[in-house]
Amino acid sequence: MPLGGERCHSQGWAAVAVKILPVLHLIRPICASSVFGLAWVEERLLAVDPHTGYLLAIDPCSGLEVIANSLAVGDWLDVTGIAAENGELWALRQDELMRVDREAMRLEIVMDLRYRGEGLAISADEWFVSVCSVQQIRVYSRLTGDCVRTFDAPGTGEESLVYAEDRLWVSDAAEQTVYCLDPESGQVLSSALTPYEQPTGLAFVAGSLYVAYSQVEDFIKQEPNRYNRLAIDSRSKTLIHRLHIFTEPEGRYTLSNGYLMEVVYCEETAALEPADLENVVWKIALPAESDRQKLIRVEAIGRPFREEVEDGQRIAVFEFDKLAASEVQLFGWRALLEVRGIRYHVPEASDNPFPEEFKAHYLVDDGFLTMDARRVQEAAREAVGDRTGPLAKMLAIRDYVYDRLDYRIQRVSDSPDAVLARGKGSCGEYVGVLLALARLNGIPCRTVGRYKCPPLPDCRHYPLMPEYNHVWLEFYLNGLGWVPCESNVDDTGSRPYPRRYFMALPWYHIELGKGVTFEATNVRGYSLADLSLNHVQCTILEELPAP
Repeated sequence: MPLGGERCHSQGWAAVAVKILPVLHLIRPICASSVFGLAWVEERLLAVDPHTGYLLAIDPCSGLEVIANSLAVGDWLDVTGIAAENGELWALRQDELMRVDREAMRLEIVMDLRYRGEGLAISADEWFVSVCSVQQIRVYSRLTGDCVRTFDAPGTGEESLVYAEDRLWVSDAAEQTVYCLDPESGQVLSSALTPYEQPTGLAFVAGSLYVAYSQVEDFIKQEPNRYNRLAIDSRSKTLIHRLHIFTEPEGRYTLSNGYLMEVVYCEETAALEPADLENVVWKIALPAESDRQKLIRVEAIGRPFREEVEDGQRIAVFEFDKLAASEVQLFGWRALLEVRGIRYHVPEASDNPFPEEFKAHYLVDDGFLTMDARRVQEAAREAVGDRTGPLAKMLAIRDYVYDRLDYRIQRVSDSPDAVLARGKGSCGEYVGVLLALARLNGIPCRTVGRYKCPPLPDCRHYPLMPEYNHVWLEFYLNGLGWVPCESNVDDTGSRPYPRRYFMALPWYHIELGKGVTFEATNVRGYSLADLSLNHVQCTILEELPAP
């Protein structure tokens, strides 16, 4: 999807602007095994591969590249940050800040930083260096070389930097997030999820923010000498992609890139124990409307349905006068959705008033949370300690649960009491423990689900089939309303845990029913698994324009 910009004909690294032509929305470098650091110089996008030492000069209109440092690649090994300012190009190689000789493309050491850094940005008076080992951004005077201040890095992973329009922009590989900071204080002014994982560089190109990604993907390759001739292998995947950012007018949240998606959910009746059934009512939740998800249209599959509304959620109701023991039916819905990434911003309010009716719905034991169990109540007290305020408590509860559980898929879901004793749980069991501890601490919360589209945004017009269902939760904050908290995805095994999906949700989560049962029947004595097989398909149609 093109953007406005200049079309350039390449002659080495030199460029001659000839006429206005579009800048590419997505660039795939040809010879890069990874891309760390980006810079916009003389109508070219510069990108460095620290593993090969290549400095790529990319035409943003054609996506074609040249190796700009072909006689000096050895100098550029392990370089992860580059920055340009007032005609000068700078590089960061581990703990060395270096000036680039633009003629020979050699690196000249300017300063030893004493810390191994990853990202580099430059203003008229200062250098900014991200240091993952101490989770800081360190600021150095260009006049004296002294470190004049430090502030906490906004995320937990390796970070890339760019300085633009009196703001410091930071991409964090672990958090899958781009942050906009006040360069004086380090205060986070806004933040947005990236549509791809592992962001490793960023730069402004013709006024738009572009983000580089360095990933490893699995693929099936042909092996002529093998009996079945197929094998699974992995390979590098790099891309540079325009990031859309839209902050809601009241500042509650920021939306980022999204996709138009078709979602199909249907049931195929295939009873394991055939029986004649009469007056069957079968309810399936429809896609929800939310700040990040819009339902464009929905249509019935197999047979018509009527709609009910339960706690604000639309439910498709299928009715059968009779289902014979040998009868096979296919029924469900097909929906067209717009889905985007979203990240909510920390509210100013510290108290958390909520509607009175929430107490009966979102602060009680629903019969399965075992909130009266001694182990659960002790965990609720221990998790929050002396913290005050709902946001601090909720984050402490999440981290406490991550400390005590390991992710394992279970055949059946146990109660929070049993899960805490076992120390392992599925996404649904993580949610159960989180719900119990949060509600015991006076934080209204509810379950949300139900599927994640396989996160393959480049796979268009092809049905993608989620292998498992998935659930997460939402908790209520004054000034924001219901905000998401992932169940287990950010449990990396040790602290500090990323906050990637704490108060945030990526584009590929499909919200189907919030605080309501996703699917249910009035049939007694049979579970859904006894009665039918479900089919789920997600088809990504196109990337949405900027919001």
